Amino acid sequence: MKVIILVLFTTLTSFSMVETNVYVCGASGAKKYHYKESCRGLSSCKQEVTKISLKQAQGYGLTLCGWED
Repeated sequence: MKVIILVLFTTLTSFSMVETNVYVCGASGAKKYHYKESCRGLSSCKQEVTKISLKQAQGYGLTLCGWED
């Protein structure tokens, strides 16, 4: 029984360590983040599309693009 609980705990903590990446237009000045690089909201981006972590994006005060599902 202890082994099963340990395996379950280890599995659950592994999932929480997976970091979600998002995409933003440009290295600075972005207001929105996007889950997909092909998001319609990024189609008019004139700068380089940059991949950052979701935590970083939220820390910068960015909000989710309105075109995302």
